[in-house]
Amino acid sequence: MIQGLRTVIYKVPDLEAAKAWYARVLGIEPYFAEPFYVGFRVGGFELGLDPDLTEGGRPGEGMVAYWGVADTKAEYERLTKDGAAAHTPPREVGGGIVVAAVEDPFGNVFGIIQNPHFSLADVR
Repeated sequence: MIQGLRTVIYKVPDLEAAKAWYARVLGIEPYFAEPFYVGFRVGGFELGLDPDLTEGGRPGEGMVAYWGVADTKAEYERLTKDGAAAHTPPREVGGGIVVAAVEDPFGNVFGIIQNPHFSLADVR
């Protein structure tokens, strides 16, 4: 079952500059910062910065909202059996986090994320 919105990821061509800008704008430091991804906890949700521009297009076009799930692989199979088209198959992106995306019947990208670091206790 879908558990709720978890993460929005922005594509950024310069991860360090984006990390500094968002830290300044949000008034917080990221909780997760690696060369492949930076994550901020914002009001119980995650704002992610992704420097990989090879997948998902250029900045502004590659934003995907990710909905929390307990099992990304199982949910991906369920969604594709329920009329969604395969978009990005499940893959581990670091730290035990597994993401995938499907295209809904209307052409929208629908992301799903299994994040063992996310807890509803973090929601404020």
